Amino acid sequence: MATLTDLLAEHTTLSAGAGAHLQRLVAEWQLLADLSFADYLLAVPDEHGRLVYVAQVRPNTAATVFPRDEVGHRIDAPASPQGANPLMVRAAADGRVEREPQPARVGGMLLDRVAVPVGFEGGVIAVLGRAGNAADARPPSPLESAYRDAADALCAMVVEGTFPLTEATATGLSTPRAGDGFIRIDADGEVRYASPNALSAVHRMGWTTDLVAARIGDVFADLLTDPFEAADARAMIATAAGGTRDATSPDADVALRMEVDARRATVLIRAVPLRSAGRSHGALLLIRDVTEVKRRDLALISKDATIREIHHRVKNNLQSVSALLRLQARRSGSSEVSTALGEAVRRVSSIALVHELLSGSVDEEVDLDVVVDRLASSLVDVWLPDGGTRVAVRRSGTLGVLSADLAMPLVMVLTEVIQNSIEHGFAPGREGAEIIVDADRDVRHLRVRVTDNGGGLPAGFDLAASDHLGLQIVRTLVSNDLRGRIDIAAAPDGAGTRATLDVPLH
Repeated sequence: MATLTDLLAEHTTLSAGAGAHLQRLVAEWQLLADLSFADYLLAVPDEHGRLVYVAQVRPNTAATVFPRDEVGHRIDAPASPQGANPLMVRAAADGRVEREPQPARVGGMLLDRVAVPVGFEGGVIAVLGRAGNAADARPPSPLESAYRDAADALCAMVVEGTFPLTEATATGLSTPRAGDGFIRIDADGEVRYASPNALSAVHRMGWTTDLVAARIGDVFADLLTDPFEAADARAMIATAAGGTRDATSPDADVALRMEVDARRATVLIRAVPLRSAGRSHGALLLIRDVTEVKRRDLALISKDATIREIHHRVKNNLQSVSALLRLQARRSGSSEVSTALGEAVRRVSSIALVHELLSGSVDEEVDLDVVVDRLASSLVDVWLPDGGTRVAVRRSGTLGVLSADLAMPLVMVLTEVIQNSIEHGFAPGREGAEIIVDADRDVRHLRVRVTDNGGGLPAGFDLAASDHLGLQIVRTLVSNDLRGRIDIAAAPDGAGTRATLDVPLH
């Protein structure tokens, strides 16, 4: 099954930032579906400007109105009459929420349909199509009214591009569902509505009375056993409800999810600020009893720590190998042997650097920008050609985060290319020697250009025919491990050399 990232790469040319925003939205939109009692479809404009569905979510709180999978269909396709929403094209064009004045009968069902444009950096990058069953004519219950009011507030934030938030503590904490426990608070932190499940969860924590009109920050502060956790919970709720800090800012270091221990239970609390048009409308609190789940998580944490310890030990062993090779190179009486051992030290050290970063990662991913910055510094320090030429290596652009299976060969390739420029690109004593590592990344590809201002390529250079060991390693890694392509040619301005590496991300 194609993932959202695969579908975005197939149908769009969105920037990496826009793709990441849609990934965060899809990661959080189950909350929207549950609060709306409705299905949601995410449509993005393809390369020809036509809207195509790339994701779909069904509510846990109501029956779906889309029994078929709509992903991959265009909204004007005759094969998808159930998912076709005429409001979505209009919402994409005018950037406003579009609603039908009356429920529409589609495929034998009476549907209440809404189209919500997805804002990002001042533009519209996608549209959410919402459809719910409008056949039920009974008056809504207090829970249903509270849910739908919260859903409308979140949709207003989607239009502004402020939902979902970039949260400081999202890693490692799951998201409570609306059905686990739902509390609506106003800008002062007072409870306006609490669902029955939320009341039950708070009662298991030790609270004995009703929550409505209570200041929920004070309630949690009284129940939590750790005074520091109590202070953090109070600050989190004050910030989400409308405190002095801008909780919708992507740069704000906002902690909006906490796992806390009360006297009788361990609970997960998530605060969702409701802010639009520059005003605070309070917040949602989702609460889930995770007492039993936490016991099972302890076993997984132990396994994760074991994997990281393995990466740490591999890094130490590789560093020991590098030290032994370096010692052997010093004692060798042959300059050729010393050079070969020095290259081996460099290659082993680059692999050790990746394992060092993996030893601190919880998801087997590597921040390539950190690797390249440290790698460039170490290569310049280790290798100084005769004559004392000092080469400055600068990085421009963002390589981003990659999984370990792509990061390892990519780091090896960049090591060889940068080292080749340092070793062969500059005459001894050259002033102003510089290598620039420039990166462009979108949802489909990562392109890295390594450009030096050295003496250029030798006459008749052919990468495919080169018998240089480093270039042979580069060709093998790019072709077999990265499934990409690399080209080495003269720099565009004619001075120096440029190596261009294209890596497909999906």
